[in-house]
Amino acid sequence: MKGLFFLLLFVQLLAASIAVYKQWIPNTNFENASNWDKDRIPCANDVVLFKSNQVISVFVQSTHSLTDMYLPLTGEFIMAPGGGFAASDGSWDPGCDTGSAVLFTDAEKYKWHDPALWHAAASLEDLDQGKYIFAMDEERVPCQYDDVIFQPETSFRVNIDSSERMIHLRSISIMGQKFTSDAALAEYMQSSSAKLQFHGNGTFQVTKARCPDRSGCECGNAGEHRQICAALLGDSGTGCPALVCKDPFQPVGHCCEICGATISLEYTPGFDIRQYQNRILHAFLSLPKYAGVQMAISKVRKPQTSRNSVPVIQIVLMDDKTGSQTGTNAEQLAEDIMRDIAEHGDSFGIVTGTVQVATGSNSSGQRGTIADGTIAGTVIGLLLGLLLLGIMLFLYRKGMIRLPSVHLAGPWNRKEDQDVVAGPSDKGFDNPIFDTPTNRAESHGACSREEALKEMASKDSGIYFVNPLYDETELIA
Repeated sequence: MKGLFFLLLFVQLLAASIAVYKQWIPNTNFENASNWDKDRIPCANDVVLFKSNQVISVFVQSTHSLTDMYLPLTGEFIMAPGGGFAASDGSWDPGCDTGSAVLFTDAEKYKWHDPALWHAAASLEDLDQGKYIFAMDEERVPCQYDDVIFQPETSFRVNIDSSERMIHLRSISIMGQKFTSDAALAEYMQSSSAKLQFHGNGTFQVTKARCPDRSGCECGNAGEHRQICAALLGDSGTGCPALVCKDPFQPVGHCCEICGATISLEYTPGFDIRQYQNRILHAFLSLPKYAGVQMAISKVRKPQTSRNSVPVIQIVLMDDKTGSQTGTNAEQLAEDIMRDIAEHGDSFGIVTGTVQVATGSNSSGQRGTIADGTIAGTVIGLLLGLLLLGIMLFLYRKGMIRLPSVHLAGPWNRKEDQDVVAGPSDKGFDNPIFDTPTNRAESHGACSREEALKEMASKDSGIYFVNPLYDETELIA
């Protein structure tokens, strides 16, 4: 029974790790102070204003006493149990001494493709606890295998304009109702409430399918990259933050350059993205020194040429350091991961990894691969060495260069020297001018002393030097 419990727990954890939930953040609730131009909820002495041409759906959770209210021509109010409106009886309302006109703000500005308007989590529990996933901008917007949630008891209005026209999702939940089939969702989208909640040219398609590839699936938002960045930064695209690091880089799927580190992995069919993600989480990110580091891991298309791209696993690391220390923790973590890949990458199905770093220090910049960079450098060095040796051998055989002879003083040479010194006819030291052999038996027909002296005299124009320490008669004898 205990084994079955742990098996079920493992399956639940595995499912939670694979699932990604994206939750819409803004709402058009009456009780949301940010929906009013005065940044407060209207009180009894206020006059509530909705623009006449405003298209809006408003959820009302409680009862509100108001002096007056002007409603839009096209809209709806969704009343929760106990929600509603009442005319003010003029009684005193704490904090509402002076009444004023309070205007409901425009909700047309909220766009589906704005990454800032979504929360992402690995489970519904993580959503409730605020444990959100760090991701690149394209992946902060709902991807093709994500579950999308609009919170129950909330109203909203969202622009779903799409350059691709079709928005692929695993499922979508609206007002507590989950849609996992196109037929049921299409029927809902024809309702009056849906027309107030969604506007634009986009169309939803739900598949109820998970990513079928253990190495991961692409988000599917690459075709919406320009629209995503325009929604996040504005049409001018000048909203990126100022960076203090040297040579910042832009990860695939992100709208702005960043400081930190990125690792691109080439992999085999046996690579499991969730297994390797857990490896990094437990082996490195659980360490106290990396508490301020965020990691995003996903499969992306990395351009090779203007027309071709290849799928790679992209790991993006960013830290909370500032100033000259910006990105240094991310850099250290990237180095640790690359060392781990060099030792254990084969067991995870990793072929090679390439790292790129940008920090606030002067030592930042691009880094090569542990596998490819080292091997390539070694091969190039060996080829250059062999080429140089080949050239020298060619020139030597042609007689264009002469190689100096080298005497190797090995142990056998030293032994022969010792035997010669230790011979029986030790006569002190040999004068190098005479070069007299120490053993006549070893001379094998060498010239006599007189002949040697005569030869030296003939070579030196009849002049030679006699060492007074030796008596010539002794040498002859």
